[in-house]
Amino acid sequence: MRRATHLHRDPTRLTSYFRGGFVMRSRSVSDIVLSAVLDVPALSGRLMADWEREISVRLGLEPGDVEPLPLTRARARWPDYKHCVKAASDWTRAIGLEEVIATSDIALMACRGARYHHDGAQYGGAAFCNLFLSEDKGLDVHFPVSGHRIPLVRGTVLVFDTGQPHAVIRRDRGGFNAADFASDLDCTQVFLTWELPIENIDVARALGVDFDIEPSIASRLEEEQVWRNDAPMIVCPESGTCQLPMGVGGAHGK
Repeated sequence: MRRATHLHRDPTRLTSYFRGGFVMRSRSVSDIVLSAVLDVPALSGRLMADWEREISVRLGLEPGDVEPLPLTRARARWPDYKHCVKAASDWTRAIGLEEVIATSDIALMACRGARYHHDGAQYGGAAFCNLFLSEDKGLDVHFPVSGHRIPLVRGTVLVFDTGQPHAVIRRDRGGFNAADFASDLDCTQVFLTWELPIENIDVARALGVDFDIEPSIASRLEEEQVWRNDAPMIVCPESGTCQLPMGVGGAHGK
């Protein structure tokens, strides 16, 4: 098992506005990505064939799509599922997250690459823990603001802030291109993902998250969102560039 890595820089300030209980709260968006490569069993041919049918027939994944697979059915045909969960649980415990995975929502996901995006508008109150199950297909997870670029191999595990823009792109590319994920290419990745509550003391400490940093703005908002400096942030899906909405002043745009 490779040790967790920290690449900490000072990106332009991002703020997540999220629903904490019955009120909107504000918090910093962490630029820390915790990563390792865990020893998890290879997927069986039968299981991969089942997933490929599900992906092509029911999901119809297009380049850049990220969609859920039925986990309950997969577990019935996946004897190594428990070993994958244990590996992730052992690792998160080793980096100080105690038993948070055991009480967090879990899903099985498939992607055909992923356009640059953040998940702070749906999951602002969470961090993600993703465990990739597929073999190395020459793809990376890229975080353009923080500068992390993590190769996706079997057993790659990540913990990161949902407000941090990210994408799955080809290892030899500097951005997302739909042509890199054409239907005749073997480029699908399957992964387990857990929603770790960002307000959990261990998760917040590990990612260095500060809370209630913009209470006056949070009190005026009704929906979860991520702001860059003083306005809602828009992420260019191809380049990962963080932009401001039309009509917002240019000093903060890039």
